[in-house]
Amino acid sequence: QVQLVESGGGLVQPGGSLRLSCVVFGNIFSINVMGWYRQAPGKQRELVASITRGSLINYADSVKGRFTISRDNAKNTVYLQMNSLRPEDTADYYCHAYTGAYSYWGQGTQVTVSS
Repeated sequence: QVQLVESGGGLVQPGGSLRLSCVVFGNIFSINVMGWYRQAPGKQRELVASITRGSLINYADSVKGRFTISRDNAKNTVYLQMNSLRPEDTADYYCHAYTGAYSYWGQGTQVTVSS
């Protein structure tokens, strides 16, 4: 069993930055891939970034060069550093963990990019 708790969302002006955090509780050694997804109103949930157990990283084309996913194993935490934010980045952001057999989601944190 894995529990995910996100934090760090909020309101930011275009061009600003935010850092999202996802603390992982439970059987962390079962996790193969951690990721961040987002869902904007009226749109499907989409992958933003992911990092594997072996530190392979993948980004959506729309965030490459602006967002950075990282993890701190000592703190059981995965981060999403978001720079040069745009209004189209506005969405609910969700932390995700995949064990190979099970998929776990956090409760989500809202990010709003607006002037």
